[in-house]
Amino acid sequence: MCDTEVFNAYRHRWWDMSQRRRTFISSVGTATAIGLAGCLGGDGGDGSGGDGGDTDSDGGDGGDGDSGPAARIGMVYATGGLGDGSFNDQAQTGAIRAADELNIEYGESQPEAVQDFGSLQQQYAQSSNPDYDLVCCIGFLQADALTENAEQYPEQNFMIVDSVVEADNVGSYVFGEHQGSFLIGLMAAKLTSQDFSAGAGSTQSDSASVGFVGGVEGDLIGRFEAGYKAGVKHAEEDVDIQTAYVGDFNDPSGGQEAALSMYESGADIVYHAAGNTGTGVFRAAQEAGRFAVGVDRDQSVTKENFSDVILASMVKRVDNAVYTSIESVVNDNFEGGAVNTLGLEQNGVEAVYGQQLGSEIPQDVKDEISEVRQSIIDGDISVPTDPDNA
Repeated sequence: MCDTEVFNAYRHRWWDMSQRRRTFISSVGTATAIGLAGCLGGDGGDGSGGDGGDTDSDGGDGGDGDSGPAARIGMVYATGGLGDGSFNDQAQTGAIRAADELNIEYGESQPEAVQDFGSLQQQYAQSSNPDYDLVCCIGFLQADALTENAEQYPEQNFMIVDSVVEADNVGSYVFGEHQGSFLIGLMAAKLTSQDFSAGAGSTQSDSASVGFVGGVEGDLIGRFEAGYKAGVKHAEEDVDIQTAYVGDFNDPSGGQEAALSMYESGADIVYHAAGNTGTGVFRAAQEAGRFAVGVDRDQSVTKENFSDVILASMVKRVDNAVYTSIESVVNDNFEGGAVNTLGLEQNGVEAVYGQQLGSEIPQDVKDEISEVRQSIIDGDISVPTDPDNA
């Protein structure tokens, strides 16, 4: 795949959630609403999480005639919820695609806090009307709760994104975030080292500095940071790298404060791996007249108001993980205990140029990114996963 395809093909594959149909069937405490999405039901709105519509609805039969759905799926999202234009929305597109193509129905749960994960997973596992064939646990923070629930409900199939849970009834999906982030770091280093202006941003000619804003510090987000730092150093050894963790995936104000501090300290480009906290990074970029890089989805599309400062996004195909796991249940070949790794070679991660600014990035930078991408796939470049080794 050439660099133009790598950076631009994804944009045309994201799903218009406003055209999908979702009927909500019940309310679960204050943490969430569970909905059943399938072939019947009301307008699901814009995919922003909303109030879930009529929580007393029976959800319809979801199928063609009397056949019923091919499977029923429970979706437990990460904290931050739907409407983040990033990780959770990307996961939802996989469920939407499965509903469209595989005739499944899915329920949705949006936790208010990490403490909600266990009970939300259990609700699907305990449900008998309807039965859920698979519970999709989105995000590494669900691993501890899932480890307990997988043992407590051995007949229930689960999948988890961004972590490995060693259980015979859990399929685990992990990504090569460090590989995709390496390409982002290379791009950032090349651009901060030259006079570059596009959209609402520009670099500073008297310094070469970039930043990274993480959500919750840990092994997962550390892979983003490690790959990014390694990519920067691979391109330009002398570029300064600033790093900050906000401690939350749903704190735009904290993200804005962290990024503004970096811009004020000379950073030209800030890459975030922080969920909805990253919205604040984009605001800071506009305020400072600098650049930012998105994550998980093409955020120049999902956060269109900031497309004039978003150079690119490191896209994780969480939607493919969700869809593939659902498809395996429908086809009766779900593999519990399997660990599925999706990196550059598997198109599990992609670096996607921004829809407005991508055409402004110099071709020689794009060419080098394309060459390095292939070198990573071929094993000629080894990308670290630990920031301390980057």
